[in-house]
Formats: sequence, C-alpha cells, structure tokens
Amino acid sequence: MREISITPSPLPSHSFLTTNNQQLASHLSPLAMLPTDLLLHRYSGEEVIPKRLPLNRPNLEMAAGLIDLFRQAQGGDRAELNRQLQELEGESIDYRIKRGLAHLLNSDAFSRFETISPLDPPTLRRRIFELSAQAAPSSQAAQATLQRLAEVLTQELDREILPDQVRKGLYADLPDQQILTYFEAPTPEALLHRYNLAQVQGVFYRASHVTLNAHRNDPGEYKLLFRYLKLFGLMTYIEGDADHGFTLTIDGPTSLFKPNTHYGLKLAMLLPALLHVTRWHLTATLQLKDSYSGKSRSGRFTLDSNCGLVTHYPPGKTYDSMLEEGFCDRWTKTKTEWQLEREVDLIPIPGSVMIPDFRLVHPDGRTFLLEIVGYWRPEYLKKKFSQVRQAQRDDLILAISERLNLEKAGVRVSDAPARIVWFKDQLTPKAVLEILEK
Repeated sequence: MREISITPSPLPSHSFLTTNNQQLASHLSPLAMLPTDLLLHRYSGEEVIPKRLPLNRPNLEMAAGLIDLFRQAQGGDRAELNRQLQELEGESIDYRIKRGLAHLLNSDAFSRFETISPLDPPTLRRRIFELSAQAAPSSQAAQATLQRLAEVLTQELDREILPDQVRKGLYADLPDQQILTYFEAPTPEALLHRYNLAQVQGVFYRASHVTLNAHRNDPGEYKLLFRYLKLFGLMTYIEGDADHGFTLTIDGPTSLFKPNTHYGLKLAMLLPALLHVTRWHLTATLQLKDSYSGKSRSGRFTLDSNCGLVTHYPPGKTYDSMLEEGFCDRWTKTKTEWQLEREVDLIPIPGSVMIPDFRLVHPDGRTFLLEIVGYWRPEYLKKKFSQVRQAQRDDLILAISERLNLEKAGVRVSDAPARIVWFKDQLTPKAVLEILEK
C-alpha cells in the first residue's frame, strides 16, 4: 500500500473558527480540558489507565451540586465563585475530582466571564488618578473623587453611572473581578461524560505518536475524521482504502512542534471527533515522567470504539480554517460562472485516498479540484507532490503559500505535478480564476 498525507491547515488555536461556527469554539477549546495537576490515572505495567467516574447516584449528586453552585453564581465575580468552590471542597478526599468538574464548568464550554466597567479599566484608572491628584489624600476625598467621576461619566455616556460602578470598574479587568454573565448548565450526566472524556484526553498530552486503525466504516465517517485532522493541524500519514479501512500514523512536524504538550493537546482535541467513527482501535506511545525519580519513562495507551466515552462534538459538520473561510467569502462576491463546492468526495489514489479542499464546477461541465498547502516543513511538501503524482489527475490545482521555501525542499516549480496558485496571507479568487481560464 502507498502512504499519503493529509494537508493540515495552519491553525494555531480555536480562534480559527469562522463566524458561522463560533458556537463551536467552546467545544474545540483546549481550555475545556483538564490541566495536568487534575489528571488521575494508574499504571498496569507500561499501560496507562485514566480514571473514570461511573454514573452512579453519589457522582451524579456531586455533579448536580456543582452545577447548581455555578447557576446561582451568575451575576457575581470569579473571586466569590472560587471561594464557594473551596468551601464545597472542604477537606474531602475527592477534592481533586470536585476541582476537575469545577474546572470544566469554569471553562468557556459552559461559562462566560466578562469585564463589567463603565469604561475600559485602564482608562478608568487613569482618569481617577488624575482627579485624585487634585485633592489631598483622605477617605472623604476618595469618595468625593468617585462621585465626581461618576457625574462626569454620566454626562459623557448619556446614562446614569453610580460611584459604586466606578469603584468596581477600576480593576474589573483582573480575573478575580470578572463577572459570570452567562452559564449554560449541562445535565449531571453530561458533566460526568465530559469529565471522563477529559481524563482520557489528558493521556495524549505526552503522546509522541498515535497509530489508529479505522476499520471499514461509512465513507462519511472517514471524511469527518479526516477534516478534523486537517482542522487541528496534525501531520498524518495514511495507508489503506475506503473498502478495507485505513491505518493512520499521527505525528507532529518537528520544525513546528517543540518538545512540550502543545502537540499532545491537538491530539487530545481529536479524540471527541474520533468517537463519531463506528469501528476503530488506537495505540499511543507516551513519554512520561516518573513522579518519584523524575526520570523519563515510556508508556502505552490503547483505546477502541467500545470505550464507552461520549463525544460533545456535533456530528456531520465540516469546519473552515480562516484561510478557507476567507476564500469562500471572497468567492461568493466574485462575478464568475464557476461554482465553488466544499463537499468533495474521497478521491482514490493507488492504495489510499485524498480529500481536496474544494471542487470548482463550470456550467459547461468542466471541473477542477483545489487543494491548499499550508506552512509545513520541506519534507512534507515533497510528500505532497509525490501524492499528487500518484493521483495522476490533470484537474488538480495546488494553492501554495509563498512562505514555503521550495529551494530548501528541493522542489522545482517546473516539476510540480499540478497547476499552482501562489498566495501570501490569503488566497484570492482572482488568482484561481486566472489558472482556470488558461
């Protein structure tokens, strides 16, 4: 079987989500996972076994209590919420579990904290200090200054501003002073499912690579999985075909990922997407640190489609990078007969498959496929060109960033196996149409 690779989009964080998908940003946020100090696991030889909470009555009651606390905390500041959470923890031996559940509720998946102030706090502080300098320091003078600034802001903003609002707004940009303005309460069952998933996701923080066997599944499931791989910028090499299944080896480009948990976070974010696939099995190789000796040790983690985990990612949707979304938006404003389609089928190549980003269709029957190549190491660009040669298609257009160093990659433009469109920060429809009309 021949090996191919999926082109990752150059996406640094969940900020790549488009306007139409902003409601999904919280689901894809690394902030909605557990930090290392709240991960609980045990070892069976080299096998790592993360902790999971059964959905029994005590755990459901614990989850319900935390959810109710957050619900009642709306309108208050983060400092008071944290105080109540510490009080709820008390001296119980399961404080790390409670803290983990609270961390998930505290994330942007469920909670929204905002800075509430008449003006942005730095401006407010500057103005209060300027007024304070005009009077001798005293408690009476401080209150008078707050009153005076409140009156001035009432006139400027054309709405009543009270001295207490000025006082609270002075340092409202500090995390502890931010206000919980919105809380989307999950069910206790949903929170426990999210906690169990987060514990398993935490295993991938230290993964060096993952081997995933996706057995014969519905082609739509493959497509969704591959698009998530591109979304999270994971370097993936694939063997197999849609009829028999695929073996995916997921690794990070060494020129972009340093030896830290960043790549592991991306792998962890992939897991909820994988749960939409019907039949699969994965093995992860882990680089762990022994808590006693401090020395590095190797570990292993396995998981399959019968794991019982529940995903919070919506099924059947595809996601845009900022680059792709911007291109789509600009295309809709372009006067052309060419239609841009985003839903492109799996295209077989010898022993494997590729998924172009777009299909371009003309009323006269002409069609072209458009693939965007991101900012990756030279070796990967060679791999991409090799893949395109294997496809033996004469209807493929590659959009390549000028940031890529082709000379360093040892690639000559004259040897390119497809039509090429160059772009810098954004891909323009004009550049693509010029290629189409040649």
